[in-house]
Amino acid sequence: MAAPRTNRERTETTRLALLEAARGLFVSRGYAETSTPDICAAAGITRGALYHHFADKRDLFRQVLAREAEAVAARIEASAAPADDARAALIAGSEAYLDAMAATGRTRLLLIDGPAVLGLAELAALDEAHAARTLREGLAAALRRDAAQVDALARLLSAAFDRAALEIDAGTDAGAMRAAMRELLTRAIA
Repeated sequence: MAAPRTNRERTETTRLALLEAARGLFVSRGYAETSTPDICAAAGITRGALYHHFADKRDLFRQVLAREAEAVAARIEASAAPADDARAALIAGSEAYLDAMAATGRTRLLLIDGPAVLGLAELAALDEAHAARTLREGLAAALRRDAAQVDALARLLSAAFDRAALEIDAGTDAGAMRAAMRELLTRAIA
């Protein structure tokens, strides 16, 4: 006989169900077309439970995006970690970013709906804590430039990577886009 679940386990199960249901609906319908009753129905949770865990739909969306951003950063860090050469690690991390962004709906969540719903400043802060941070750290390790130059280059390359992810998501030849990003990055760190 299984031990009864603790309050903490029940809380985490409910929270996870809401996050997963919300993610699915945000991906399939978009933020604007997804209602909290729809999320609750998909999760099998009451609206009271939703509002116990999240302040509102925007807060729930923010948490969905945080999980997505964490998954992207984890993929980058896992791919770049074994490389002894900082430049090789940076290139491996850039490939991992594009791989991570290929997850169904992730581009829509992080690059389309995210800025529209949360605003550029909040989304930039979320990115800075995750993928942008990994890019900046990789550039700092691969280049011997001052912090301001690394920061500027990281911002420009980050925008290029986001654009590449959007292009790939829209159906552009992924191989050609990946090759172009590799060349851009290689030239930037030469």
